Amino acid sequence: MKQLVILSGKGGTGKTSLAAAFAHLVSQSQFADRVVLADADVDAANLELVLQPRLLEQEDFRGGQIAVIDQNSSASCGDCKAVCRFDAIQHTDGLYQIDLIACDGCAACVYQCPSGSITMQEQVAGTFCVSDTRYGPLYHASLYPGRENSGKLVTLVKQRARLRALDEDRQLVLVDGPPGIGCPVIAAASGADLALIVAEPTVAGVHDMKRILQTTEHFHLRSLVCINKADIYPLGSKLIEAHCWDNDFEIAGKIPFDEVVTEAMVHGEPVTAYRPDTPASQAIIRVWRSVMKSLSMQNISTGLKET
Repeated sequence: MKQLVILSGKGGTGKTSLAAAFAHLVSQSQFADRVVLADADVDAANLELVLQPRLLEQEDFRGGQIAVIDQNSSASCGDCKAVCRFDAIQHTDGLYQIDLIACDGCAACVYQCPSGSITMQEQVAGTFCVSDTRYGPLYHASLYPGRENSGKLVTLVKQRARLRALDEDRQLVLVDGPPGIGCPVIAAASGADLALIVAEPTVAGVHDMKRILQTTEHFHLRSLVCINKADIYPLGSKLIEAHCWDNDFEIAGKIPFDEVVTEAMVHGEPVTAYRPDTPASQAIIRVWRSVMKSLSMQNISTGLKET
């Protein structure tokens, strides 16, 4: 079993569109029923918008704790407010109350309270889902706004997808990872065999591509680079190519700007399924074959033909 994670240094590079296209391409091969999909971008999960999944399971994700004051036993001494570094305890109408958004869950107030009236309670931070799609089972999740432990939720998504692949002898776990270089990215990349970095030829895109490549290199994760919308700023594309050549990163391919990609998203379809003959689709097919070759899974890439 192989794990491929698709990452980007910043949002909006086309990472999810590429992941959806890859899901379609593998469904056209002899491994159509041997892939598991995972959307690890739990802060803004949107792979499901293109794959049109049918929800099978949903459960609450509990992550982090917040303080709760028992007003019946509270001494109303104010010691909790004095010790709180996050100004999460407010004194209103003679009562001390917790600001649930400001509370960081440090439990300092619990240890300070002389009457033992404050306890820590686990909170529902999001939802975890298992769905069925046209291209294989999809594991995905959604973290509620303002909640923490996104790395923990990403790990849950990855673990469940991996276990499904092992149990059913599936050959590939395809992970649509989160953007950036933070904890969710590290959780998504953990255990992967290959990372595909989707970069765009803009000043911010080049800068953030370098940061994510430094991150994957730090964790000894082999990485390929795909330049999306490569023709909108040729100089930026050349800067990406030069950086990759100087640092021994392989370029999996370049995808031109193509309005059909947006049109496909509006129709809820991967671009390779919506219009396989369009320039972007043809370029994505070439990138897919390059990625599969790097994973030593050439046979999995025998889907749509180039025109």
